[in-house]
Amino acid sequence: MNDDLSISMQIYYFYAHSISQQTYIQSQPLMGTDAEFTWVDCYRDDVINRLEQWQQEVYDCTQIRLNELHIKDIQNIEHPCTFDTMDDYDLLIFRKLITPDDQISNSEDALEKHEQIFGLTTTPVSFITTSNFLITVRERGNHALENYALRVQMIAAKPADEQNKPRKLASSALDLQLRLLNSMVDDYLDLRAPLTKRVEFWQQELLQGNRRFTRWQQLFQENMAFQQVENLCEEQIDVLQELRGEIIENHGHIKSKKRVEKQDIILVRINDLVSHVERIQKYIARLNTAIQSAIDLHFSAISNQTNENMRILAIITAVFAPLTLLTGVYGMNFDYIPGLKNPIGFWVMLSSMLICTIVLLIYFYRRHLVGRGERSVIDMLAQQHKNQHVNLLWFLDYEPIKQTLKEVEKITRLK
Repeated sequence: MNDDLSISMQIYYFYAHSISQQTYIQSQPLMGTDAEFTWVDCYRDDVINRLEQWQQEVYDCTQIRLNELHIKDIQNIEHPCTFDTMDDYDLLIFRKLITPDDQISNSEDALEKHEQIFGLTTTPVSFITTSNFLITVRERGNHALENYALRVQMIAAKPADEQNKPRKLASSALDLQLRLLNSMVDDYLDLRAPLTKRVEFWQQELLQGNRRFTRWQQLFQENMAFQQVENLCEEQIDVLQELRGEIIENHGHIKSKKRVEKQDIILVRINDLVSHVERIQKYIARLNTAIQSAIDLHFSAISNQTNENMRILAIITAVFAPLTLLTGVYGMNFDYIPGLKNPIGFWVMLSSMLICTIVLLIYFYRRHLVGRGERSVIDMLAQQHKNQHVNLLWFLDYEPIKQTLKEVEKITRLK
């Protein structure tokens, strides 16, 4: 690292061994030997707080003059993923999801306000790539890049002959850029466990039947967060596809000038990176679908409970309708009504009403409209909530399915 440059700018020189042609790293430039490429790692607050000094330091190290519009893009904390190419360098801005391992400041200057509401935040990482230099601009506390930089420092501390034995080092600036992108995307795997737990929490809240669900606003906000992640993955895929197109059409623009670098290998790495982001996008989509399915089932259960209540009210109405008819007839103001003055007329009427009620109840019972021990969906969900373990594979306990699975297992063993 150069003493005349700011301590916040870290510089690593990648050289090729004169005999084995293996890559080794130095923190200081070697006199009389040209580096294969140089990695300049910078912090975004330096670009904001001391722009002119930072530009001069970058120029002294790389001889690169950055476009003013590109500098504004790097300074913009909310700039979306983008890729642009110039005559002497390429600019790629990649938004990274902030994981629990990141130590990025939670101040308003460091995180996007509209994403703070949902609990998922992103941070931009800028890559300025040429054939001989890679300049990265990032926030302090970026776990993925700081870990990679720390690993580079540890390797640089070893003798040159031993540096490339445990792990193959990057052979060009573009190769290093792809490795850094891959390390950032790999950190997304740490988000799977907490996101899955949140989905399971909302499923339990939606499918519990012992109380009314009222946290709709928070649920919709988290659902929007999943959509934000899907949109972010879509942006990242588009940017990587643009980078892939640039390599196909103008690979000589950024490939190493000193070492033969196969274009096919670079394309395979980019395709693997795109595939990785697509898998994350599909995983988030599955979580979003799981929440939506729980919401649909919640409303279906409420609708079923409403229909159950209406059925009970309809049965009660049907039972009392004949009784209401009889009481209405004998409540009319006529001078003569048969049986009105009969001493046993009241008991005959009461017996008729009781018999009519019993007959209707027997009729509804045989039509499976009452009794039979039916439970509403809400009651069954409440019972499952008490047990705290919902067996989603309950159908495997069905005896015919058990026998089928045993036969399939036997056939598999024979094969």
